[in-house]
Amino acid sequence: MQRLTRLKGDVDVWKALSKRVVESLDLLELAQDEGDQAMGTELEGEVERLCAELERLEFRLMFGGPHDRKDAIVSIHAGAGGTESQDWAAMLLRMYLRWAEQHEFETQLLDTTHGEAAGIKSTTFSVAGPYAYGHLRSERGVHRLVRLSPFDAAHRRHTSFALVEVMPDVEDDIEIEIRPEDLQVDVFRAAGAGGQHVQKNATAVRITHLPTGIVASCQNERSQVQNRQMAMRVLRARLFALEEAKREEERVKLKGEHVSAGWGNQIRSYVLHPYRMVKDLRTGYETGNADGVLDGNLDPFMSAYLESTMIEDHG
Repeated sequence: MQRLTRLKGDVDVWKALSKRVVESLDLLELAQDEGDQAMGTELEGEVERLCAELERLEFRLMFGGPHDRKDAIVSIHAGAGGTESQDWAAMLLRMYLRWAEQHEFETQLLDTTHGEAAGIKSTTFSVAGPYAYGHLRSERGVHRLVRLSPFDAAHRRHTSFALVEVMPDVEDDIEIEIRPEDLQVDVFRAAGAGGQHVQKNATAVRITHLPTGIVASCQNERSQVQNRQMAMRVLRARLFALEEAKREEERVKLKGEHVSAGWGNQIRSYVLHPYRMVKDLRTGYETGNADGVLDGNLDPFMSAYLESTMIEDHG
C-alpha cells in the first residue's frame, strides 16, 4: 500500500504537469485569436516554469535505485596526513551541508571527532529530504585535494585524501536482525574541539557490533537515551550497507568488474593549485569553478553520475 501510494503520487505529479501544458496551449490559441499581447507575455513566464518543472521531473526519473527515495546517513573520514587531511574532511562536511541547505534538506550532526589542531578526524550526519540518498550515493568514495597548504610554513603544495561513506537510512521499513548479545555498548562524555567537554555527564554512546566490528556512535544529543537511539540508527544503516555491498560484489563479479568505494579508489580530484579544477574520474565531468563546488554546487556531478549509471544499467 505504501508503494502504491508513492506511485500514485508520482503519476499525479505528471498528470498535473500535463494539465498545465494543455491549459497553456488553449490560452495561447486564445491569445493569438484575440491578439492579446499581455496574455502572451504572461504565457511566456508560464512556459519557463513548465520547462523548469519538466527538467526537475526528468532528473528524478534517474533515481531508479530501490532506496533512492530514502534519507541518507553520511560519514566522512580524514585520510593519512594529520592536520591537512583533517582540514580537508572539514571542508567536505561544509560542502555537503551547504548543498543540503540549497536543496532545503534537513541535516543533523550525529557524531564528530575533532582534530587536535584543526579540522575533523571523522564525522557522521543525516540528510533528510526527498531522494536524499538518491542524490548523495554518487559521493561514495575517496576525494582528493591538491592545494598550497595553509598549515605549512613554507607554503608548499600538499595532497590530502578523505573517504566519504553514504548509506540509506533504513530504520523504518527494512528488517535488520541485531541481537543484543552481539552488541558492546560504551558510554562516555561528549567532547568538543580541543578536548573540552560539552557535557559533564556521560551521555555519549558508542555501540560496537562484535560479529562485524562495525562501530556507531553519537554524542550530539542531550540525553544518553537519545544518543543510543541515534547510534542504533547509524548501526542499522552500516549493517545494511555491508549486506548490500556483499550482494553487489557478487553481482558485479558475474560481469567481471568490481571497484570498491574505499581507500585506494579515488572518485574525484579537487585541484586548487597550480590551477583550479574539480574532475570526477568516473564520468569525466569537470569544472573550473572549484570554489562553487566547495560551496555546495554538486548537482552537475550528481547528474553526470546518475546518467552514467543509467547507461551502464541499460547497456
